[in-house]
Amino acid sequence: MSHVIAATGFNREAALIRQPGVVTVAGGGDAAGLAIALDAAAVGAIGIISFGLTGALADGLAIGDWVVGDRIAGGFDLACDPAWRDALVARLPAARIGGFFADGRMIDTVAEKRALGTKHGALAVDMESHVAARIAAAHGLPFTILRCISDGVDHLLPHAITVCMKPDGTMDGAAMLRSLAARPTQIPDFTRTMAGFAKAFRALGHGAALVGPRMGFPGAI
Repeated sequence: MSHVIAATGFNREAALIRQPGVVTVAGGGDAAGLAIALDAAAVGAIGIISFGLTGALADGLAIGDWVVGDRIAGGFDLACDPAWRDALVARLPAARIGGFFADGRMIDTVAEKRALGTKHGALAVDMESHVAARIAAAHGLPFTILRCISDGVDHLLPHAITVCMKPDGTMDGAAMLRSLAARPTQIPDFTRTMAGFAKAFRALGHGAALVGPRMGFPGAI
């Protein structure tokens, strides 16, 4: 069996799922670069999954909860592969199933989170799924989303977080420090956000181990 492609935002997310049969591509908020890398990796692939942290767009989702996508809206609209979705839920039975929104932006305000969730009937938001979905559709590949909640719908993301992603999938510590120095009032929110990310990454690692070979692709062994 050939490989599954996993699209992530950060290299740290990609590191959790590196295994034989999985090609990881970290986007870092660079939609154009992510598309090029995914397009190249799609040769010989059997499917594309969007994996990593995600922000909640609806009530009832806590940090560390899993969401399995049934569709993506925003920058690209596509239904997720039902067989792959069901295979993932079988491995993570506590996961919620629902829609995702992605258009390449980091949605930081509570008002916009709630508005997008209501408008699109979406549970969660990320920055890579629309790109991964577009490449999957272009190559006729099954597509799915598996992500872990890192911030609740009522959590305001501070400026230091919105500038933290580098195009190569690493975290821009210098940009975060500059932001904190310029806007010290965000430090409490920044500290709370980072604590949430740490909890979500622990859940992400645990869930990744349960998903199994080739990211739970149906029939994978």
